Amino acid sequence: MRHKISEFYKKVYLLGSQIPNKRDRFGIYLKAETTCLDLLTLLIGAAFENRNSKSALLSSARIKTETLKRLFRIMEELKVILHEKYIELESDLQEISKMVNGWIRYLNTKSS
Repeated sequence: MRHKISEFYKKVYLLGSQIPNKRDRFGIYLKAETTCLDLLTLLIGAAFENRNSKSALLSSARIKTETLKRLFRIMEELKVILHEKYIELESDLQEISKMVNGWIRYLNTKSS
């Protein structure tokens, strides 16, 4: 999981140099990059926490993942990023979302 989000962040980081418009780069793109770093931090934190603390971190991670999906969709709609790049990032986010939700389901079944 942490590897997948690290690889995703690398793609997001490299995308920054392809955004020529200052307003876009320091506005919506910066928000997406910051949210991605927040997600990385939450998932690393969840890996090291005890079972009871993991749940809250993973719930926050789920929200960050959904926020990223929306931000990248908006960037694609505004033509800030290319459609092909959006598809690639969205695919990665779908996979990350499935992993987070799977981890949450696992915790819920173990605590029942």
